[in-house]
Amino acid sequence: MGPLLDRLPLWLAAGLCATLGAPAYAVPTLDITPVWTNWASGTEGTELEGGAEIVAIDAASNRAFVTNSENETVDVLVLTGPDEGSYVGSFDVSSFGAPNSVAVSNGKVAIAVENGGSKQDLGQVWFFDANETDFAAPSVSTVEVGALPDMLTFTPDGGTVLVANEGEPDFYGAGSTDPEGSVSIIEVASMTVSAQIGFGAVALDPLVRISSPGATQAQDIEPEYISVSPDGSTAFVTLQENNAVAVIDIASNTLTRVDALGYKDHSLDGNGLDASNRDDIDGNIQTYEGLFGLYMPDAIDCYKPRGKGKGKGKKTYCITANEGDDRGDADEDARGDAIRFKDIEDVISFGRSGIEVSDALAAMDLGADEALGRLNISSIDGFDGDGKLDQLYSYGARSFTIWDEDGEIVWDSGDALEQITAAAFPAYFNASNDANEDDGKPAIDDRSDNKGPEPEAVTITKIRGEHYAFIGLERIGGFVVYNVSDPENPEFVLYENNRDFSADNVMVEAGMAGDLGPESILVIDKKDSPLKGTALVVVANEVSGSTTIYALNAKTGKGKRKDK
Repeated sequence: MGPLLDRLPLWLAAGLCATLGAPAYAVPTLDITPVWTNWASGTEGTELEGGAEIVAIDAASNRAFVTNSENETVDVLVLTGPDEGSYVGSFDVSSFGAPNSVAVSNGKVAIAVENGGSKQDLGQVWFFDANETDFAAPSVSTVEVGALPDMLTFTPDGGTVLVANEGEPDFYGAGSTDPEGSVSIIEVASMTVSAQIGFGAVALDPLVRISSPGATQAQDIEPEYISVSPDGSTAFVTLQENNAVAVIDIASNTLTRVDALGYKDHSLDGNGLDASNRDDIDGNIQTYEGLFGLYMPDAIDCYKPRGKGKGKGKKTYCITANEGDDRGDADEDARGDAIRFKDIEDVISFGRSGIEVSDALAAMDLGADEALGRLNISSIDGFDGDGKLDQLYSYGARSFTIWDEDGEIVWDSGDALEQITAAAFPAYFNASNDANEDDGKPAIDDRSDNKGPEPEAVTITKIRGEHYAFIGLERIGGFVVYNVSDPENPEFVLYENNRDFSADNVMVEAGMAGDLGPESILVIDKKDSPLKGTALVVVANEVSGSTTIYALNAKTGKGKRKDK
């Protein structure tokens, strides 16, 4: 059993396996153990929020590169053995701005750097040699890209870098500066931008969420994260606030389509959620008529699972971590969209003066604190023909979803992430990532009214012929692992969380409560690992400023999957 099930009574562990899809036939059993943690500020006990966000690995040099937005550097760690590593230096990008993302391929490090003067101005991508030793005066190449480069990735052959330029406004209101979102495509050999792909000309499905009246379509669309198909032909770009995914043909540098992701129906069995932090019920996961979730994915990763049957082994599938994101408070910000349901009459954004609900919605009587009254919902979605709010749309789906290459849902984890974390840490269910206590009691339910565990990161790796997805949970912390070899029937494997819930809030604030706020996660194959014969999992944690290395061991059982 994995760490979650090892901590549970056998009857409950067995029940979780049955509920969440444990395999009937033996597949590789995973064992994950933390072996080393680096603290961005030097030592545990001097926490540095923002000190560890995105991590990338260069297998040839055994170096890890971690963005440190607080210090405006990319910190370099060397992995030297089975349970140790060291900090060796930092690439300082502060002369231009702050780093938002890092990626490595063929010994070259690429860093997305936002403009320090104004993040609405054009950003840059900085390129270093992964083996650089002169951190005071490194050899660097820079390429200008769009406004607020938030994430970047190499194509599998390392020849191209794709950059998601989010283009956020400086504030929401009259006179704000709102650059256009875009994707920059950089040819590494020539260090030039071969294409700058915008979103103003594409015809959009009406379900693509355009939520800023007064902004153009190109300004409203904000690329968040990119995954490239295994064959390097196609890029899938999450447009988080727009609840959509864009598809780019890399060979022709062409935006081919934008897929609206639709909505998750929280009235269906298995799609429940705990929607209140004031219901005095621990882990109160239930369904609600009239409530829908905006998927709004952050990270995305794509793969080609093998198998028999029509299309299997040929189609690309993508997995999204459905975090959710709003654009400010609708009762405070001129262009804000989020509001507690019970405060719907206080909406002032976009020149409004309160919102009425339809008679049908009012009849459901969901406005109490212990129901949906405290749930953060969108103030711009769910209206009927007479301008009254008819349905409720919350931010994020509290799940991860598998999509096929045509943008169709293949499978969604439903309410499993909340069920898993509630079983593992019942006293800290839906805790936030910056407190273990609330008025001297365990900090339970802090995020129930706002996106729950908040799935943030996702990476897919192949272990002994099986594909596994690792999903980072930004709020309660840790990551879940699912076997996704069959996209239509994923199987829960384990939940690992290196957070110390016994630490009081003073220790939390001092950075002495383990890992808090996982922002990115990756897996190092055992053939590339400094720990011979053992794969590694690397997690960067934004709130604690820590980067933790886990040993990943797989043992093959006696049985075989039916589809192998």
